[in-house]
Amino acid sequence: MTAITLSGVKKRYLKNPVVHGVDVTIESGEFVVILGPSGCGKSTLLRMIAGLEDITEGTIAIGDTVVNKLEPRERGCAMVFQNYALYPHMSVAQNIGYALKVAGMPRAQRDAKVMSVAKSVGLDPYLTRKPGELSGGQRQRVAMARAMVREPKVFLFDEPFSNLDAKLRVAMRAEVRNLHRSLGVTSVFVTHDQTEAMTLADRLIIMNQGIVEQVGKPSEVYHRPASLFVADFIGSPAMNLIKGQFDAIGNFLHGRGGMLHLPGAASIAAGRDVTLGVRPEAVRRVEAGTRGAIAAVVDYIEELGAARLVYADTDGNRIVLVDERTDALGTGMPIHFTLGENDLHLFDNADGKRIEMRADHRVPSLLNA
Repeated sequence: MTAITLSGVKKRYLKNPVVHGVDVTIESGEFVVILGPSGCGKSTLLRMIAGLEDITEGTIAIGDTVVNKLEPRERGCAMVFQNYALYPHMSVAQNIGYALKVAGMPRAQRDAKVMSVAKSVGLDPYLTRKPGELSGGQRQRVAMARAMVREPKVFLFDEPFSNLDAKLRVAMRAEVRNLHRSLGVTSVFVTHDQTEAMTLADRLIIMNQGIVEQVGKPSEVYHRPASLFVADFIGSPAMNLIKGQFDAIGNFLHGRGGMLHLPGAASIAAGRDVTLGVRPEAVRRVEAGTRGAIAAVVDYIEELGAARLVYADTDGNRIVLVDERTDALGTGMPIHFTLGENDLHLFDNADGKRIEMRADHRVPSLLNA
């Protein structure tokens, strides 16, 4: 088992910084997903671990060895790429066993190992075929088998499912997770797909513009986002975010004269610009007159089958809620909703960081002042 330790890792291209001082330890046997939008530096970070990119500053250790100066082949990593990177003129068996051949492993031993690995990923019927005769999912499994046969210390996955259709992506996620459970090898997986990340990861590293915004278990990142970026990026649909200010007695002022009362929030400086966040599933549609009900007007509705997403306007702010009712509802109709007592998040607009709320900030509902 091998841990990966990144200490003050930075990357610049000429004078342009793309990764800003990453400090993370990936534990032995852990499956960590680096998640973020395109261009955030996640693939660059993975390539620095693999040795395919030089490190501008900081250190990367794999196990007890600092690998900054080591060649990729000396690091004990096996990488699975987005484009598979298979040799088109070689058979599946030759692709899987190529690294063993280069290492000088005897033919009989090599063939036995290739067959064993191919069976584990369901490729044994296709060993004589060329990559061009395989489906996208089969080619990706060849790439995985080629990595497995080397018995690496670390698996690195660089958006390996990006070229697959939605149904196949789901199947491949299950295969990768089962592979990790059976082998227990430390794995780092890069993606911009949050569903992929949430279902695969033991822990997530959320990146934005070269900065690590948050490291944590998927449930932690979802339920306690550390920043406005994480709150907005994680979740589909995204968290409702309402900008406003608190006055001296705890009233949250927002939109076109909207005012919500949050008892106990008077300790938050009056006039401080903040954003109140709540996830759509924590917004509950209620009848007019319900204690704490907030009025809104429907903008439009997305039908999902078992439920529907209702997009509504409240005092100039967009709010999205998950509604399981089946009554007639359409654009321009009035509705009322309440916000879940333990589902409220506050963020400072100046730096985007989470503001921790004391227990006395949490109340049964936000009340109209």
